[in-house]
Amino acid sequence: MISLLADHNFREPILRGLLLRLPGLDVVTARSAGLAGTPDPDVLAWAAANDRVVLTHDRQTMAGFAYARVAAGEPMVGLIVAESRATNRRVIDDLELICVATTPSEWVNRVEFIPM
Repeated sequence: MISLLADHNFREPILRGLLLRLPGLDVVTARSAGLAGTPDPDVLAWAAANDRVVLTHDRQTMAGFAYARVAAGEPMVGLIVAESRATNRRVIDDLELICVATTPSEWVNRVEFIPM
């Protein structure tokens, strides 16, 4: 199963709902990792160093920084951008599927937008 880092703007109710469905899921928040207020490129670098796919709602900048890491040949474990207007349930459904049906190696250098 993949390990996740929820960035500082990711909705807490989604994380709670996902953890109710997948109690053993390895997920940390930016806040708990000491990354609150950290610039996006540094969040992506931390996630890469800790083998975590990043969860965000930040479509504006985070995806661009992730693509830039890949283009520069820097490690990028993966990024999942959840549409901020999507319902929590829809995002939880998609994340549950991703978590149980994919492996960490499938996320290297990958950026996905959900809902699917």
